Amino acid sequence: MSKIIGAEITAKVETQPRGKMIAYWTVTLLLAAAVMLSGIGQLMQYGGNLELVTNLGSPLYVLTILGIWKVLGAIALVVPGFPRLKEWAHAGIFFLMTGAAFSHAFADDYGDSGFHIILPLSYAALNIAGWALRPKSRRL
Repeated sequence: MSKIIGAEITAKVETQPRGKMIAYWTVTLLLAAAVMLSGIGQLMQYGGNLELVTNLGSPLYVLTILGIWKVLGAIALVVPGFPRLKEWAHAGIFFLMTGAAFSHAFADDYGDSGFHIILPLSYAALNIAGWALRPKSRRL
C-alpha cells in the first residue's frame, strides 16, 4: 500500500517589515525636505548662502549649480520607480554633503561650534540610512 502525501506549495511574498518601511519613509522624506529647502535657498541666494560660498572662495554661480542638483536629487528620492536614478541621487547627495564638509574644513570655515562641518555630515549620515533602509523595489 502506497501513501501519497499531498504537498502544499505556498508562495511567499517578500515584504518589508512595517517598522522598516516607516523608518525608510521618515528618513527619506526628512532628507528630501532638507535637501530641497537647501537647494531652493541656494537658488534664491537666501540667507547665509552668499557668505558660505565667498568664504570658500567659490564663484557665486556655484550656488545655482548646487541648487539645481539638490532640487533634482530631492525629487528623484521621492518619485515612484526609477531605482537607478535613486541610486545616483543617493550617491550625488553623499558626495555633495561630504564635499561640503571637507571644503569647509580645508578652508578653516567651521562656523559656530563646527556647524558647517556637522550639518553636511549629518545629512550624509541620513542619506546613508535612507539608502540602507530602501525596500527591494528600489534596489538594482
